[in-house]
Amino acid sequence: MIGRRPERGGGKGVAGLVREVPQDWWEVEGLFDLCFAPGREALSSYRLRDGIDPIADLCLVMRDETGVIGGAIRCWPVMIGGEKAVLLGPVAVHPTRQGEGLGAFLIYEVMEKARDLDWSRIMLVGDAPYYGRFGFERLDGVVMPPPTNPERVLGAALEPGAWDGIRGEVMRVED
Repeated sequence: MIGRRPERGGGKGVAGLVREVPQDWWEVEGLFDLCFAPGREALSSYRLRDGIDPIADLCLVMRDETGVIGGAIRCWPVMIGGEKAVLLGPVAVHPTRQGEGLGAFLIYEVMEKARDLDWSRIMLVGDAPYYGRFGFERLDGVVMPPPTNPERVLGAALEPGAWDGIRGEVMRVED
């Protein structure tokens, strides 16, 4: 289950957290390009996202008082063993804002919103020591497209028992 949410960015220079709109796309992509290694689109999680609309209500942008994006997070629908889940990511915080707790705030906010929207499970590919504080644990039997390291496939239950018995390949949600 979800851990305890920190205060938003220590309260420093944050104007607001809003849903991403189409006009934000290039600025958010620029932030992701800045924060991640070149070729990020080649990762297996991008194959699950390519050509699929994200979950609009779970794509958030945090702007500072001048309107500059300090952080952003996106989420996508996936299927595992016939059950729906949220695929969290990418999430990024501008290098000048790192260390303020913005990333943690974005993750907790998305998890709460997902639960409010009746999603019961959320997953990602990441480092267990970092994401464990949000309630994410290794998902045994849940398989991301190769070459994903199974140790990095993590999930959190947004309601008790949401991952019980969920096994199989993570699949794209086709319209």
